[in-house]
Amino acid sequence: MALFDKLKSKLGIGRTENPAEPDKKEEKAVPEAPKAESVAPAEEIKPAAEPVQPEEAKQPAEEAPEAPKEEPRKESVFGWLKSRLTRTHDNLSAKMDDLVENAGEVDDDFFEEMTDILIMADVGVKTSDQAVQTLKERCGKTPNVTPAAAREMLREILIDIMGSEPMRLSSPMVLFVIGVNGVGKTTSIGKLAARLKTVGRRVIICAGDTFRAAAADQLTVWAERAGVPIVKQKEGADPAAVVFDGIQAAKQRGADVLIVDTAGRLHNKSHLMEELKKMARVISREFPEAKTRSLLVIDATTGQNGLAQAEVFKDVADLEGIILTKLDGTAKGGIAIAIRSELGLPVRYIGVGEQLDDLRPFDAKEFIDAIL
Repeated sequence: MALFDKLKSKLGIGRTENPAEPDKKEEKAVPEAPKAESVAPAEEIKPAAEPVQPEEAKQPAEEAPEAPKEEPRKESVFGWLKSRLTRTHDNLSAKMDDLVENAGEVDDDFFEEMTDILIMADVGVKTSDQAVQTLKERCGKTPNVTPAAAREMLREILIDIMGSEPMRLSSPMVLFVIGVNGVGKTTSIGKLAARLKTVGRRVIICAGDTFRAAAADQLTVWAERAGVPIVKQKEGADPAAVVFDGIQAAKQRGADVLIVDTAGRLHNKSHLMEELKKMARVISREFPEAKTRSLLVIDATTGQNGLAQAEVFKDVADLEGIILTKLDGTAKGGIAIAIRSELGLPVRYIGVGEQLDDLRPFDAKEFIDAIL
């Protein structure tokens, strides 16, 4: 479900909201903000001189056939990913190697130890039990299964659990990025903007986190690195007013995607909910033609706490999926599997480094092969 669809239905917000209706009082809550401060990128993004192409002709999926710039490294995508998931791979794969080598047969002890290995990799108790139970059933239908064959079956089961769903992009789109402070939200926005620009999207960043000190300044640095413009106001400004300015800038520049940073005040869910509602009203009124989506950023190093964060944010917003960061810094990258299995949230992107291009679309097969 699109971001804030539930909010819009509860609030009675339509996409063709009439500004002349008595709801005018609530609309005034979002001021006609002064012209937003913009930081020009290295190459100014100009409105397209030609008519905007139909959505079908504008690369419907972000992961269309990859251009050479998408893979600047000579190494394969699998090799690149495996080299950055070394800690998880060494923790999970090495233990699986020992299990397969030392197991005389595929029996209850084998399955029990395999479950423990998955749990230690932060796959989670529930998901680990389900995966191994499925493995037991498959092994029971296959005669003379060797430990090595059982491991290969497990790999296929985990790939099935994760799935691979490329994120669909349309134009125009408002993309909200949500997450608690410290998870890598700012860097993820910069990397995502750079990636979308690489595949031909016109992107504007909107600094909607006006409460955290220096949040806009940090985001500006990443906007400059990505070479995209940023819309911001002074610290403490109304986030909905900044979104209003971002929408006007997106219309003027003919932007495809407006990426909106949001405050990470997880400790105050009611305040966060009201803020999201207010921004939803602004988008419905000022940018009804835009599709709205949201991505939740989670720090993989937090393990099961990341799963808890996803549960809370899922309650207050309709999430499109997950950006999982800092996978290169943890030996427990299995949290990605737990999030997908237990919450039904697909992992859209993974962050595995500090470079501008160290954000990649998630591919289940590549991920499981790299860690297992």
